Amino acid sequence: MSSSASSAVNGGISFWYADDGLPAAREPLPGDTTADVVIVGGGYTGLWTAYYLKKAAPFLRVTVLEQKFCGYGASGRNGGWLYNGVAGRDRYARLHGHAAAVRLQKAMNDTVHEVVAVAAAEGIDADVHRGGVLEVATTPAQLARLRVYHAHELSYGEEDRELYGARETTERVRVAGAVGSTWTPHGARLHPAKLVKGLAAAVAALGVTIHESTPVTEIRPKHAVTPYGTVRAPYVLRCTEGFTASLKGQRRTWLPMNSSMIATEPLTGEQWAALGWEGCQTLGDMAHAYMYAQRTADGRIALGGRGVPYRFGSRTDNDGRTQEATIGALRDILVRFFPLLAGVRVEHAWSGVLGVPRDWCATVTLDRTTGLGWAGGYVGSGVATANLAARTLRDLVRLDSGQAGRTELTELPWVDHKVRKWEPEPLRWLGVQGMYAAYRAADRRERLRPGTRSSRLAQVADRVAGRH
Repeated sequence: MSSSASSAVNGGISFWYADDGLPAAREPLPGDTTADVVIVGGGYTGLWTAYYLKKAAPFLRVTVLEQKFCGYGASGRNGGWLYNGVAGRDRYARLHGHAAAVRLQKAMNDTVHEVVAVAAAEGIDADVHRGGVLEVATTPAQLARLRVYHAHELSYGEEDRELYGARETTERVRVAGAVGSTWTPHGARLHPAKLVKGLAAAVAALGVTIHESTPVTEIRPKHAVTPYGTVRAPYVLRCTEGFTASLKGQRRTWLPMNSSMIATEPLTGEQWAALGWEGCQTLGDMAHAYMYAQRTADGRIALGGRGVPYRFGSRTDNDGRTQEATIGALRDILVRFFPLLAGVRVEHAWSGVLGVPRDWCATVTLDRTTGLGWAGGYVGSGVATANLAARTLRDLVRLDSGQAGRTELTELPWVDHKVRKWEPEPLRWLGVQGMYAAYRAADRRERLRPGTRSSRLAQVADRVAGRH
């Protein structure tokens, strides 16, 4: 079998769409119109928000505007990790107290079950398997970080999290050189495109109006402006995540961080027997430039990592195409984890962008003076976080409109969080490129010079990034 990266299908949005097919096109906006709520962005955040608003108040006229098709962005390209990670939790603990951050973490734990339950109730078959999340360490420095990370998660109420040594890790997945791991049950593997396509169909069946091929060029109070007309509504909700920078006035709001993935050919029964991984846990590591992977329902490994982290001027990719060097780097990670797969063919490669705020904190906001709201900045943890954010937006809209009172979700510490903008170019390009170069150098140093201390290069990169 050929191992050449150039033999892989490159782009085409993602492997998930190659596997399940592109959705049927919906009509663009036909002209000026009105709604009670207009949602900009047809990914997980926008569709979940429409779903919960319509379920809570069926009389609401809800319109979703999507520049390509629902699920074109990260919602149809991600690694299929439905898990309980939330960006910014430690910062929220410092700002609002530890108890507030624990409430946010518990809400995220519950969100994993919520997504699984709603998908089942709506008849969405998204290849969901609740195997939890296994994060492994393969160097002494990674093991030291893993133990600190495990204890940290326990401090936020994850009493069902487990810590494994080398033997226990190997019993679950045979990662070469694994010296330990941590596992949480609050996670599941899924097929991203099947979930977003099913969710869009469910939303449309509830009576939500969805217009695709309708790019929004400007958002202002009570107006969502497109080339085909303007939608006027008391509430305009921005749910654009990694594509936010394309909107007027939003170039420096969230940085579109790039992440890339590969999918192998289906493995044989003998190969899976050699690898283990019978629990179908989602798999990550404790590297500074981390990887994420899943065992797909049809027996492949889908694996991702950073690649080229950021394009100058906040540009985004063209339909998921990624660099050959990135494909090769991801393949190297695959083989380093699983050396017996050295001859396995990579069949598909793709990339996409995720939204990164300057302080790396996911947020949900509704400005009660303007009716403008937004949610996002998930920093790669959006599959579950988008659902919690959507339910929070629903509650904020209902609170503001007098339909309901305050809820546990409207009191979460990420609500109305303010963050400064990213630096102008070329500073942000230089900063992000330098940050990930430092993370990769730190990982190399830790592999080549085993020791229990994390590389100082990574510590410097963390401070530059503003992650802590």
